Amino acid sequence: MGLTFSSFALLLIAGAPMVFVLGVAAALTLALSTDVPMVVVAQRLWNGLDSFPLMAIPFFILSGLIMEHGGIARAIVGLAAALVGWVQGSLFMVATVTSTFLSGISGSGSADTAAVSSILLPEMRRHGYDIDYSVAVVAAAGALGPIIPPSIIMVVLAMVCDLSVGAMFLGGIIPGLIASAGLMLTHWLYARREPERYRDAEPFSLPRLRKAFITAIPAMVLPFIIVGGIVGGVVTPTEAGVLAVVAGLAIDLAIYRELKLSALPDLMLRTVGISAAVMIIVGTSSIFAWLVAIQDVPGMISGWFDAAGGSQVLFLLMVNLLMLFVGMCFEEISALVILMPVLMPVATKLGIDPLHFGLVMSINLSIGLVAPPYGICTFVACAVARRPVGAVARVIWIPLIPLVAVLMLCTYVPGIVLWLPRALM
Repeated sequence: MGLTFSSFALLLIAGAPMVFVLGVAAALTLALSTDVPMVVVAQRLWNGLDSFPLMAIPFFILSGLIMEHGGIARAIVGLAAALVGWVQGSLFMVATVTSTFLSGISGSGSADTAAVSSILLPEMRRHGYDIDYSVAVVAAAGALGPIIPPSIIMVVLAMVCDLSVGAMFLGGIIPGLIASAGLMLTHWLYARREPERYRDAEPFSLPRLRKAFITAIPAMVLPFIIVGGIVGGVVTPTEAGVLAVVAGLAIDLAIYRELKLSALPDLMLRTVGISAAVMIIVGTSSIFAWLVAIQDVPGMISGWFDAAGGSQVLFLLMVNLLMLFVGMCFEEISALVILMPVLMPVATKLGIDPLHFGLVMSINLSIGLVAPPYGICTFVACAVARRPVGAVARVIWIPLIPLVAVLMLCTYVPGIVLWLPRALM
């Protein structure tokens, strides 16, 4: 075990890509300290990818890109503006509500962030908003993507831990809505500190809301098709991903007419690139996770907690602290594939519901999408706004407060995440 983690740490410090860190550390350990033939590396890599639910990932990525480049995102922004544009700090509210809606379509926090950033950050700058906090708002809203279904992180987690994808999706709905409300409350309190700067709110208009709602109806149908189809057992997650792509294309080409067919080859190439990056990380992470498992790391951790009294409260607190740190420093998918096979057996032994534990981990890793230094949603929003990450990092902690509060609430009140799955499945 010492060789495994020392080689992992050295490669990480040297700045090697995560794929090589995981693969080389596992291969070195197998070659130098075990009698396992090296062909097992290839076998474990293949086994890590040999999962039907993983086929859903490229389709959810493509549906997110279609949403980002077509008229779906703009229609949702219009509806969000009509719904909450009357509140002080209106564009902060619009960004959060838009991301809440879009999270039900794309399954990717970075895709949601890119779509919302490109539309709303220029408006925020034009209205004189604090641009660094505006970037933080959009990035934090992107964290809702992996919490509210469909979610790529949930698909991978369900595959790794042999959980129901539909149950995972249902369990994320209430935490996602609570997180969205918490973010909006935080932004409203922030805007009240400078009422002269954030006074662009427009009076509520029922005719405007009615018009925006009618325009957005086709876009709002998509989450019900995707999540409803999976939960109802009508389609598998992979089929739901295909359905999201086909329906998204049809809606945009026939109704919104902002996406050009000539853009599809480029979107497909980007999908291939992103999917390949995700899949190779999943594959190499599965090798590393298998190596950790055969060295009985889960048994060692379980023994430590048994010696400490076997407290669920202590275990969940320690895991949350660990995952918050890991999410800040490592890619979320690799962290998931490596750590969940280690932590899930311990959680189960302590009497923690596997679905509850899996959803807490999803929420935890979603926060990692925002928190520096590795937060991909923050990087995306900074790139659109042309702002340095260091400047945004000074204020990013403000929207992180409600996200961490929701994490702790869901950690110690399991009914929040388990009520819907138990009621509907």
